[in-house]
Amino acid sequence: MRKRGLRFYARMYRKILVQDLKSKMSYRADFVISTFGMIMTNLSGFVTFMILFQNFPTINGWDYHHMLFLYGFSLVALTPVQCFFDNNWNLRFMVQSGDFIKYCFRPVNVFFYFISEVFDVKGLGQLAFGIGTIVYAWIKIGIPVTPLIILKLIVFLLTASLFMIALMNFAAATCFWIKGSGYVMVIMFRFKDFAKYPSSIFEGIFKIIFTFIIPIAFIAYYPSLVILTPDNVPLLSWISPLYGFVFVFLSYKFWMLGVRKYDFTGS
Repeated sequence: MRKRGLRFYARMYRKILVQDLKSKMSYRADFVISTFGMIMTNLSGFVTFMILFQNFPTINGWDYHHMLFLYGFSLVALTPVQCFFDNNWNLRFMVQSGDFIKYCFRPVNVFFYFISEVFDVKGLGQLAFGIGTIVYAWIKIGIPVTPLIILKLIVFLLTASLFMIALMNFAAATCFWIKGSGYVMVIMFRFKDFAKYPSSIFEGIFKIIFTFIIPIAFIAYYPSLVILTPDNVPLLSWISPLYGFVFVFLSYKFWMLGVRKYDFTGS
């Protein structure tokens, strides 16, 4: 298959995105209700935080506003997987029905073609709520606003988003080998709820699992330390960008391995 450049894929994605948004906006009531539902879901999490901290002033040394910053950080970091990779939830249905075969005959990258078909607008509500939470916590903590800190925030937010993208790619691709793979997706997605807590609450084997095997500690905790504790940043925080890119690359290779298995068997 002829190799395509980034410019080709960027132009193609823009066209697909425009068509997808036009289709979604034709059902405005559905768009408004979905966005409202996402905001209410995040608002309930915010209320849970408030209730929790009325009974416990700190969690493992983290006070209310630092935990709130971590919560907002995780929401923003989870937005890309919500907006751009939501079609992974449909992968198992396409594979089981045989409809996935249509992606194997197009002269474009199969992963790109499949993922780019869906843009979940509900993630924009989550993004707005997450940014608002970060700004509120930022002001309360008293973090200085400088170009360098803002740049670090953007870089490490993007870094954090890579880990959930990779986890969902891995989970979705299991459908090429496991018939009832839906539970794998659900379990991996549920792990994101732990991302809003400092990984220091985990001990022993769970700390190793949530740092290196299912690295939810990198969705918010380690990247956020670059902003919250600039004088005491652990090594794992600094290497998280490299770790994130490697993890996403491996998840992509695993996803494409499943495609080749599907193509070869003609299933």
